[in-house]
This record gives sequence, C-alpha cells and structure tokens, in this order.
Amino acid sequence: MLIKLIVGLTVILIGAELFTNGVEWLGCRLGLSESAVGSILAAVGTALPESIIPIVAILFSGDVESAHIGIGAILGAPFMLGTLALCITGLSARCFLWRGSGVRSLDVDIRVITRDFIFFILMYGLALAASIIGISFINKIIAFFLVLTYGFYVVNTLKSGQEMADDDLRPLYCYFWGTPGALVILFQVLLSLAAIIWGAGYFVEGIRALANSLEIPSLVLALIIAPIATELPEKFNSIIWISQRKDTLALGNITGAMVFQSSVIPAFGMVFTPWKLNGIALLSGILVICSTLLVITSLLKNKRLNTSLLIFSGIFYLFFVGIVIWGMSANG
Repeated sequence: MLIKLIVGLTVILIGAELFTNGVEWLGCRLGLSESAVGSILAAVGTALPESIIPIVAILFSGDVESAHIGIGAILGAPFMLGTLALCITGLSARCFLWRGSGVRSLDVDIRVITRDFIFFILMYGLALAASIIGISFINKIIAFFLVLTYGFYVVNTLKSGQEMADDDLRPLYCYFWGTPGALVILFQVLLSLAAIIWGAGYFVEGIRALANSLEIPSLVLALIIAPIATELPEKFNSIIWISQRKDTLALGNITGAMVFQSSVIPAFGMVFTPWKLNGIALLSGILVICSTLLVITSLLKNKRLNTSLLIFSGIFYLFFVGIVIWGMSANG
C-alpha cells in the first residue's frame, strides 16, 4: 500500500515536470498565449486522470456503488481545485524565497483569471441547480448547453492574449541540445501525460486500499480521497510554474481545469446518471462556489490576486472534511 503511494507520487512528479516543460514549447510552436496554454492545453491535459474515473465508474459498472463513485469524482475534482489547490498555490508562492520574502500577490493576467472564475461559477452553479430540478429532459438540455458554453470558452481563450515567446523557455528535456521540432515536443507531452495518468491510477489504487482498510464509504472516497491523487498533476504543475514566476500559467492551469470540470464532465454525469445529489455532495459544490466568489470579489476590487486569500481557500476544504468526519462518527 505504502509502496504504491510512493511510486505513484514519484511518477506523477516526474510526469508533471516533463509536461510543464513540453506544453510550454507546444504552446509556443502553436502560437498560443499564456492563457491558452495554461487554461486549455495544461488544464485539459492534466484533467485527464480525474476525468477517466467517473467515465469508467459510470459506463462500465452498472451498480449503484459505482454510480456514487462516478458522481463523487465529478464533484470532487472542482471542489479540490477550488479549495485545496488554490491554497497550495498561495502557500508555494510564499515558500519560494527567490520570489522575494513575504510576497503578497501573484503577477497574473487579471482578465484571464477573472474570466475563468466567472465561467466556473456560472456553469457549476447551473450543474448543481440541475440536480435540484431533477427532471431528466431538462438535465440533458442543460448538459448540451454546458458543452456548448465550454466550446465558446475555448474559442474565446484561443483568441485572447499575446503569443508566448521562446526566449525564456527552458530547453526541452527530450531535445536539450537544440531547438526541438513539433514531433519531438508532441512526443514529450504525450509521454508525460501517459506517466501522469499511470502514476495517478497507481496512486489511487493505494488510496483505495487504504480507504477499504479504514472502511471509508465510496462517496467519501470519491469526493475527498481520490481527488487528492488525481488533482496532483494540476497542483504540481502550478507549483513548478510558481517557482519559475510564471503565475498566469500556474493559476490558469487550475482555473482552466475548474472550467473544464464544471462543464464537460458534469454534462456527462447528467446524461448517463439520474444526477440526484445528496446533501454532502451538494455541500461540496456550495463550498467551492463560496471559495471562488471570495477570490473573484477580491480580484475585482483590488485588481490583484492576494496570496493570503488563496491560502484561506483551504479553510473550505478543512470545513468540508470536518463535516464528513463528524457525519461518519455520528453514523458509526
């Protein structure tokens, strides 16, 4: 069990380092902006591990337990990103001494990050509202609208910002002796994604074994424990970019994944499950929206992203975990 956790974590770390390096070169070769690289390429790429879990659980297992795991995984991913991942990003900015002692704000493209948060709040709020409505036909209409809106978001993001320059890029690991071609860059990106997905899956196996030994319910496993592993790529990518003072890439990687996880993946859940969320599942959605609202309100008011507020986002995660533990102890 412990060996699986260590091996999985190590592979994810190596994959994340290869991925951040490769995706920057890929974005540069494609003539994309930092916002497009962070919010689309990096975000969707590293969202693959947590996206696979609900698809496999719902499509290839017909029992109720698997449906719970699938829905929990759908909700757990944005919850983890909008609370714990933001907190870790704020903490890492404070911990890297070469960024300057006591750094209070991140140097991000405010327009890009604000846009991502607004898209997330609107789409995720609509997905939660669909659960309360509980009418299958309406859910499918909302699912179609969410996918359509994400397509609009992608087009809008690709058109915004200035192209990345290659003068501050680190050498590509797979071709460090010269300027790499498109095929070499793509090979490193795909190789790193494969490593991330394999490492996340192996890490989840270790966590699942730990959860079973502790007799933790499947919904709790999917909402809290599994996303810790599957969201590691986003966290590590953001930490790496924060250490390099590439703050827009770091935050865009998280916020872009939040947009993807609040639209395309919930839409899948609405089509292939009854999409009836219980109290603890709805609570996770409400808490992450509250966390995001606090951040975007401060961002719009102060025109800067305060690291203290990002760190405070972790309080919502701790509160949720406390509620879950209290509920488990009350029922057991």
